[in-house]
Amino acid sequence: MRHAVVPLLALSLSATAAHADDVESRVKAVTEGLRPAVMVAGAPAQRSTLAHDMAELHVPGVSIAVIKGGKLDWARGFGVTRQGGEAVTADTLFQAGSVSKPIAAMAAVRLVQDGRLPLDADVNTVLKSWKLPASPYTTQTPVTLRALLSHTAGTTVHGFPGYAAGAPVPTVPQVLDGAAPANTQAVVVDSPVGQAYRYSGGGYTIAQLMMTDATGETFPAIVRRTVFQPVGMSASTEDQPLDAARAAHAAWPHKADGAPIEGGPHTYPEMAAAGLWTNANDLARFVMDLQGAARGEAGHALSPASAQLMLTPVKGTYGLGVGVRGEGANRYFSHDGSNAGYKATMVGYLGTGDGVVVLTNGDKGYELGERIVRAVAAAYGWADQRQVTRTAAALTAGQRAPYAGTFTLAGVGDFTITQGPDSLIAEIWKGQTEPLLAEAAGRFFLVSSNLSLTFSDPDHGTLVLDGFKGEFTRQKP
Repeated sequence: MRHAVVPLLALSLSATAAHADDVESRVKAVTEGLRPAVMVAGAPAQRSTLAHDMAELHVPGVSIAVIKGGKLDWARGFGVTRQGGEAVTADTLFQAGSVSKPIAAMAAVRLVQDGRLPLDADVNTVLKSWKLPASPYTTQTPVTLRALLSHTAGTTVHGFPGYAAGAPVPTVPQVLDGAAPANTQAVVVDSPVGQAYRYSGGGYTIAQLMMTDATGETFPAIVRRTVFQPVGMSASTEDQPLDAARAAHAAWPHKADGAPIEGGPHTYPEMAAAGLWTNANDLARFVMDLQGAARGEAGHALSPASAQLMLTPVKGTYGLGVGVRGEGANRYFSHDGSNAGYKATMVGYLGTGDGVVVLTNGDKGYELGERIVRAVAAAYGWADQRQVTRTAAALTAGQRAPYAGTFTLAGVGDFTITQGPDSLIAEIWKGQTEPLLAEAAGRFFLVSSNLSLTFSDPDHGTLVLDGFKGEFTRQKP
């Protein structure tokens, strides 16, 4: 019997080594297979390494976790928390920006599941410390938690810049009133309730106050009890600001040129919208927990019915806290995040149980994250998130000129287009400029992301980015 154990042990060790080799080959395929969103027809295929693109985009640190078949395949850190700082690992804390919203939505849905919060009642029946001001749009259709979590409440304030180190930090009611020391406008309802999707961090801040008013708990305590503890996100927190002991080891935020944000991380009292501190391991656990509940499994933060509630689009492709796209086995949920000096991306497939999370500490980390997700999609054979091919056309400076200017994208914000020596130059995201290539007169695209602009005339057009579609109008002088 003793001699029979030896071959079995050898086989086990061999299988373990083979699995490790397979994982390392996938890690290599991702970290050496970064690619832009768009390949220009006729141009050489572009591939780059993670190290190269981190340097090119001035992103000091990145943490990645890849999920395969409902289980963590690998999680690694790359780069450093700051110049002269620690090496980034899969356990390094980052601010996750608007990836806070899926976490907050899960907490709210859990409170609904537990009978602590109504999903479809007028929010003012729950709010105690502040009331949503009356609006012509709320007289017939009151704002509800469902509307807030799905960005269909007609509420204002797209996002929040946070508060620099040492600056006064407002209370949540002050944020909602736009009262000093708040640095954003008051949150009001200025469009029909329930009629259209319009992204609103302001709406999520109302939802945050609903949760704290309904339970009498702080928001960090609510999320810890309803999400972090059942999911196993032991390192994550909604504490704002982060305490000194944890901040000393956290990733530090950096500008688009690689310079550190003065004073370090901004403080976000708008925690439901932007307050999450997490790491790649923990955020992957969130993805896997929601995937498991959606498969009908028990023992997760949400019941299967509540998970399906989160994952059912209300308007367009947005459910409660997550965008939901794809069909069948390729159906997936996702969210991106952007705080000052931090960018994050999260994707989870419902049919295959695959997914990826990326956390970065640079203002160009969103573009880096997209390149990483495309490399993962190629390495793991995903049908979506892949590079697309477009054909570029040469336009004269005169043909390009009518499309230069500043434009307002409805419900989102402004972007600018200027003349460059060989092409138009677009600044879609503040501080990030890049060539805007032409497919034809009036039809343009970026290479870094799957974004296209189609003009109906020089003053009006449509912007399409993955599953988003919005109308834009030229700003008049």
